[in-house]
Amino acid sequence: MQDLHYLVRAPKIKSEANPLLLLLHGYGSNEEDLFSFANELPAEYYVISVRAPYDLQFGSYAWYAINFDADENKFSDHDQARTSRDLIASFIDEIIAKYPIEAENVTLIGFSQGSILSYAVALSYPQKVNRVAAMSGYLNTEILAENYEKNDFSNLKFFISHGTADQVVPVDWDRKSKPFLDDLSIENVYKEYPIGHGVSPQNFFDLRDWLNKK
Repeated sequence: MQDLHYLVRAPKIKSEANPLLLLLHGYGSNEEDLFSFANELPAEYYVISVRAPYDLQFGSYAWYAINFDADENKFSDHDQARTSRDLIASFIDEIIAKYPIEAENVTLIGFSQGSILSYAVALSYPQKVNRVAAMSGYLNTEILAENYEKNDFSNLKFFISHGTADQVVPVDWDRKSKPFLDDLSIENVYKEYPIGHGVSPQNFFDLRDWLNKK
């Protein structure tokens, strides 16, 4: 299993064990992107931002390849995505072993491709994750673990957000996520914002409010 590079913001309010916010960046970005707002996140958390494993050169990384054919159709490399899904699941175990983190209080915050992976990790391994903030992504059932529907999702909660003018990941793709989670009886909040492929100030404030709700 390959080691993943990451950045850490230690909690400003330390307990014997602290909750974890694990940040997963988008395609072509790196671990410093989401980490830029680490200090705006709640003080009691470890904030860890992890770099995706596939190097696109020039400081850009991906959780899996996105390839184009001659007609400019996009294809996701689902094998790489599943490998990254399992890498993240193993990384959670490693981080909990290394730092005084509450194993039952792990939140994934993913943007774009990182959001797609957040859905996949949480639904495949709900025993490792209790909350997910999925921003500007979508739920791709092709990269969920086999028999995922037999998992216990009773402790899982989602905050889903998307821009209505997103030209990278169409909002229609993410609108399918809420009914999917509802069918699994997973608690979720779904919000849209009048923006493109990004996180608006209001989106961030809503996310922070959701994180602060215990």
